[in-house]
Amino acid sequence: MMTKDELFAPLARLRGDAVVVTTMGAVRTWAQHSSSELDFASADSAMGHAADLALGIALAQPKRKVICLNGDGSMLMSLGTLVTIVASGARNLVLFVLENRTYEITGNQPVPGAKWVDYMVLAQGSGFERVYSLTKAEDCDGVMSAALAGDGPVLVAAQVAPGEDGPLRRGPNEPAHYLKVSLAQSARGMRRVLAGK
Repeated sequence: MMTKDELFAPLARLRGDAVVVTTMGAVRTWAQHSSSELDFASADSAMGHAADLALGIALAQPKRKVICLNGDGSMLMSLGTLVTIVASGARNLVLFVLENRTYEITGNQPVPGAKWVDYMVLAQGSGFERVYSLTKAEDCDGVMSAALAGDGPVLVAAQVAPGEDGPLRRGPNEPAHYLKVSLAQSARGMRRVLAGK
């Protein structure tokens, strides 16, 4: 099973000018690999809605790839988003579901049903034409290159080991660059960058 670092290091190298939306257990680890102005932490009392936000950005920026690093617990909270993504017609969204089977930032409580939920099957049943599985670090470059190429939407189910991140907070003492500012400031910054200002 991969660590989040093993998953994110090649993704940071391959992402190009894509927007990357992170949430919950992915937020701090992604910030260790990327400090792009195109990174956005969706981590303020909105668990389960990072994929919704990423979809909105993808629809508003159809010529730019949008990557969402979503947790399995977060995805389970809003499975209808899979259908909404396909029905929207967005072709530029790549959704990673990080399967660590726990609610990491609140103490690694088990995600209900995690042993038998198959996100690839759920995505295919929702209409995703391209789905990928990632279980080993050595497969990351190939799978990610394929997932980022061509039209989406794409779902990548990535099995990762649980981490030890605690609750997320915004403020100057937070090590993650995009948590040092308020959500409003972060959103304004993302809007400015996407508008090319």
